[in-house]
Amino acid sequence: MSKSRGRFGVHGGQYIPETLMNAVIELEEAYNHYKDDPEFNRELTALFNDYAGRPSRLYYAEKMTKDLGGAKIYLKREDLNHTGSHKINNVLGQALLAKKMGKTRLIAETGAGQHGVATATAAALLGMECVVFMGEEDTKRQALNVYRMRLLGAEVIPVKTGTATLKDAVSEAMREWTSRIDDTHYCLGSVMGPHPFPTMVRDFQSVISKEIKQQIMEKEGRLPDVVLACVGGGSNSIGTFYHFIEDKNVELIGCEAAGRGIDTFETAATINTGRLGIFHGMKSYFCQDKYGQIAPVYSISAGLDYPGIGPEHAWLHDTGRASYVPVTDDEAVNAFEYLSRTEGIIPAIESAHAVAHAMKIAGNYDKDKIMVITISGRGDKDCAAIARYRGEDINE
Repeated sequence: MSKSRGRFGVHGGQYIPETLMNAVIELEEAYNHYKDDPEFNRELTALFNDYAGRPSRLYYAEKMTKDLGGAKIYLKREDLNHTGSHKINNVLGQALLAKKMGKTRLIAETGAGQHGVATATAAALLGMECVVFMGEEDTKRQALNVYRMRLLGAEVIPVKTGTATLKDAVSEAMREWTSRIDDTHYCLGSVMGPHPFPTMVRDFQSVISKEIKQQIMEKEGRLPDVVLACVGGGSNSIGTFYHFIEDKNVELIGCEAAGRGIDTFETAATINTGRLGIFHGMKSYFCQDKYGQIAPVYSISAGLDYPGIGPEHAWLHDTGRASYVPVTDDEAVNAFEYLSRTEGIIPAIESAHAVAHAMKIAGNYDKDKIMVITISGRGDKDCAAIARYRGEDINE
């Protein structure tokens, strides 16, 4: 599947300046050494179980199932993890790896703030310094998460360049890494960037599909028919898909942020509107303007507001193994409210994109079919933004 140097078909690779090559090679060697190290894996599993609260629940959404009148719906509750999302899985893995490499400082980029909070949390736990780069626009949208990061001891640096959102935070973090390779590890939050990041982050997140498989076998005695997850850079979704890729009868659906619609410029649906390009150290699909420049993207969800997609997703799309569907702001907000009222679960607005598509298609499946939706995070962080979207200002 993936060839050497992190290629997924034509996608992936290491398109980085010479100044970063040593850091990336050092990381790749360390990861290859530790990923099969029994002691490292024991420590990581202990952190997952005792600290992050894994395994996360696989919950049968009975009311939602009855209401939609089709497939039997299960929710993979990543929102129940410590810090409130799937981000902690990858961060604990990378922070532990960085510690083994002798690094004392973690830097990260963040959009919605969940990855930043998770990184600040792991840094506090492992006694490391932490700096988080966040687009200035996102610091306003996600003020509560900025406070949480600072409370955990991290320095949060608002990035004012470009569109002042996630892509600019990534660029800034990469620049910072170049200048402090010796003591610093760049804890990248998604399955993107230069190799080994897409593979490493996927491996840490694949605990999601590993658990889904075990849990659904216990509950139903068989694999699901369809699995859905939201996709920005694509870490919760690749984690959700990974252990099902070889199970050809399991349909995999990634739900992209269409913003105000894929027929507008205000969208972040990369697979649906993007073209092949090179950015942030990898070859993949990116939203671009007619001159091939990275286009400003838009979504109500700060976490999906990224102009590219991880190379493994691009490859799953090319080979037809997974399908990627656009979901608009309106649909996501409706799903955010629907799941809250139907199951008493407030999902992250990111995850609500997957719920929205499930609501659309559940009725097309027979009642004996099984659908799993990954709820990648909880929605407390989004309440003020959704209230504003609905015309109500709740001044936190």
